[in-house]
Amino acid sequence: MRVRKMDRLVEWAKELQSLAQAGLYYGRDVYDRERYQRIRKIATEMILMKSDVSADKVTGLFCGDVGYQTPKIDTRAAIFEDGKILLVCERGKWSLPGGWCEFNLSPAENTVKEVKEEAGLDVRVRRLIAVQDRDKHNAPPYAYGVVKIFFLCEGMGGQFAANSETSESRYFSLDECPALAEEKCTEEQIRMCFDAYRSDTWTVLFD
Repeated sequence: MRVRKMDRLVEWAKELQSLAQAGLYYGRDVYDRERYQRIRKIATEMILMKSDVSADKVTGLFCGDVGYQTPKIDTRAAIFEDGKILLVCERGKWSLPGGWCEFNLSPAENTVKEVKEEAGLDVRVRRLIAVQDRDKHNAPPYAYGVVKIFFLCEGMGGQFAANSETSESRYFSLDECPALAEEKCTEEQIRMCFDAYRSDTWTVLFD
């Protein structure tokens, strides 16, 4: 798989934020905490230099966490029918159904929930396809770490209905892939899902 060349400024900012967050959580000296707050603010300003995301959103996502910093988990479902893959449309761009993993759900359970919400389908998770470091595969870089988990799923019924997240749901062949929301999934990741679907001896990919 292609590994995207990371932006070093973004990576440094993320590392500074992680160190500052740990210092704010474990540190007790008031002067040290002031220094950690300043480091976090500098890291946020570095991210804003490289991102189109609003300052409020970056601050909320980048500085809203407490404790030791860990990656967020994003789950994606690959659902096939007649050799075509299901994609959902959000604001004119298409992606595999999925989203952030809820704190009280396993990755597989979260995948089932997201498919129901975004595509109206009931599914059963059949196979793990891949576990990826988002920044190695998707752009633009996020201000925080993300682990993406792809599952091969089987449709069990249901019907799409427009909702607050998605406006359309449709199956596509690999050679008719629409405009993708590449921050969520790329054509390379769609191709990976097709490969897993067609294989009887798929080996899980991981970074």
